[in-house]
Amino acid sequence: MRLLLLGCTGFVGKELVPTLLNENHEIYIVSRKPISKLKVDLDFNKFKFFQIDLSKEKNWNNENLLNILRETDGIINLMGEPIAEKKWTSEQKQEIENSRINTTTFMMKTLKNLKINPKVIINGSAIGYYGTSLSGEFTENSIGGKDFLANLCKKWEAVAAEKPFFSRLVIFRIGLVLEADGGALGKMLPIFKVGLGGPIGDGKQWMSWIHRTDLCALITQALVDKKYSGVFNAVAPNPVLMREFSQTLGKCLNRPNLLPVPGAVLKILLGDGAKVVLEGQKVISSKLKNYTFKYPLLEKAIYASTKN
Repeated sequence: MRLLLLGCTGFVGKELVPTLLNENHEIYIVSRKPISKLKVDLDFNKFKFFQIDLSKEKNWNNENLLNILRETDGIINLMGEPIAEKKWTSEQKQEIENSRINTTTFMMKTLKNLKINPKVIINGSAIGYYGTSLSGEFTENSIGGKDFLANLCKKWEAVAAEKPFFSRLVIFRIGLVLEADGGALGKMLPIFKVGLGGPIGDGKQWMSWIHRTDLCALITQALVDKKYSGVFNAVAPNPVLMREFSQTLGKCLNRPNLLPVPGAVLKILLGDGAKVVLEGQKVISSKLKNYTFKYPLLEKAIYASTKN
C-alpha cells in the first residue's frame, strides 16, 4: 500500500517505519521537524519525506501534499506533542491539544472537500480516555473519564470519526509503550541500572502497557485486515501494579528494587502531567482476544527490551 504517516517520526516510528517497509509498503513521512531530526535509523532513500507543519490550516493547501493525499491508500495518524515530557503549563496543554485536534480536523476536512477516500485511516488515541482509577477495570465499552486527558482523547476521537464515508477508521487507545530506547522505560532504565530504582508513588497504581513490537504489529495488521474497524485498546493482556512493574524491572536488570520515588518529586518535575504515572488505570481489550501478542507478559517484554 502507499501510506502517509503523520507523527511517526519518534519513539514509535523508530520501529513502525522499518516494520512497514519490511511489508513492502511505500511510505511518505510528513513531519514539521527536518529530516535530520528523525529518530528513524534507516537509509533515507527507502521512504519519501515531506517537511510541513500540518497543525496550520493553510499548509493543507500545499500542492505537493495534496498530490500525495490523492494517491494514498492508507493514513496512519499518531501526531501529537508528547504528554508527559514537560510540565503542564496552560501553554503546554494547549500545544498538546492543538497538535492532535487541529491536525486531524484539517486532514478530515481536506479529504472530504477533495472527495479523497483512503481505504483505511489509523488514528491514535490513548488509554487516558478512561480517566484514572485505582480499582476500576476498563474495556473498549467503558465510558470515558472527565479529566484533561480523557477530554482530549474524546475530542481527538470525535474529530477522527469525521472521516470520509468510504474510509475504514481504526482508533487505537494506546497504553504505556515499552522499549529500552525511549518512553517511560527508557527514562527508568538508567536509574535502575545504577541500583537506585523503585516504584513511583505508592506503587498501587495500575500500569496498562504494550511492547512497541506488538503495537507496530497491530498497526501493520489493521492496515490490511478489514476486521479491524472502530476502537481498540492497544494494551497487552496482563496489566500490572506499579510495584510489580518496578520489581520486574529490578529483577531483569539484577538490581535491587529500592525505596519508592515520592510522588511529590514527580509533581515538581511534571506538574499535572504526573497524573499519568501516579494514578494510572487498569485497561484490558475485549476486542483483541484473538490477537497473539509476542509479549503478553511484562517480564518477557522487559527482558527483551533490556537484553541489549
